[in-house]
Amino acid sequence: SRYPLIMHDPRVFKLADVLVNYSTGVKKGDLVAIRGDYNAWPAIEATYAAVLKAGGHPFLVIQSERLAELMLEHGSDEQISFLNPLDMERIGRIDVQIAFWSENNTKSLSRFPSEKIARQQNARRPFMKVFMERAAKKELRWTGTQYPTNASAQDAEMSLEQYADFVYRAGLLHLPDPAAAWKKISEKQERVRAYLQGKKQVHFKVPAHDGHDGTDLRVNVSKSTWINCDGHENFPDGEVFAGPQGVDGHVNYTFPAVYQGKEVEGVRLVFKGGRVVDASAKKNEDFLIKMLDQDAGARVMGEIAIGTNYSITEFSRNTLFDEKIGGTFHAAVGAGYPESGSTNESGLHWDMVCDLRANGGGRGAPGGTIAADGEVFHKDGRFLQPGWPGNE
Repeated sequence: SRYPLIMHDPRVFKLADVLVNYSTGVKKGDLVAIRGDYNAWPAIEATYAAVLKAGGHPFLVIQSERLAELMLEHGSDEQISFLNPLDMERIGRIDVQIAFWSENNTKSLSRFPSEKIARQQNARRPFMKVFMERAAKKELRWTGTQYPTNASAQDAEMSLEQYADFVYRAGLLHLPDPAAAWKKISEKQERVRAYLQGKKQVHFKVPAHDGHDGTDLRVNVSKSTWINCDGHENFPDGEVFAGPQGVDGHVNYTFPAVYQGKEVEGVRLVFKGGRVVDASAKKNEDFLIKMLDQDAGARVMGEIAIGTNYSITEFSRNTLFDEKIGGTFHAAVGAGYPESGSTNESGLHWDMVCDLRANGGGRGAPGGTIAADGEVFHKDGRFLQPGWPGNE
């Protein structure tokens, strides 16, 4: 056998079908980049075949954890800062990008200097700008998903089989018709999106507890466009988000903020006029500060979002899933999505998650509220309106 047993999982073919025919809607003539590491080969192969069946032109963009390590280990400042013009050509030309994340070692970059990672991220700003602008104009359809690996299973404190079940159930791939199920979820999330569209301010509040001052964050969304994330860009999905115009207040993030394999615990950010004016953490604070200082846009909130996937209930140290947990909210510092009303540009886009559930994750937390223009519509991790996600 070329691959471990887990890689023969028949759900891989269901995943490929959903990614190609629902998430990105590949059609005849589309130029489709499939990104992934060799350890996601079964999913890459299944997706390549699905793209061909849909009439598209698939090609592989190989990713490699080891090559990324070698660049940081042996690369000069000039090499680390080099933005390959072929990458720019690709992101400017493709119609669809399907990416598989399949880390062999989620901590592989942890011991490399933060300055090198920040330099590399900063060099990618033009790439991120083209990517986000083309996506906003609907010129580029994209999706990214997790492929189960032992490294990610270990982070989530599960066996590989258990983690695969967690991943595929979060994507509703255990159901006979996952795409139909996502369409129903889309309808429920649309009620949230429609309610929030046109509101001026969203207020997130968690009482002080466990020795910190809780969360009291007021986000200006008066000119924002709220987006319903229903399995197209991320898979699995489950959030509504907007690009803020301004933010004031403070937030204590419940879960460790994970970026480039580094866990930053106990993150507290203070915003004034939309920018982080004070940042601290109980672990890896130095890394947090260096990421926030990498460019002018890194301290700006580029995204505010509410998690709506009630099939995901536990923290797995993987932002793709953690930011979608039903009963949480998350905010990203750095680049914003133009289609959501954000004009912020940065090499950084770092989502951090705050739990609003009463006793969320069994931690004895007090729960919290979200209000829009003074009206509380979300309390202790639950929407108050019937027919909204998690409140059928």
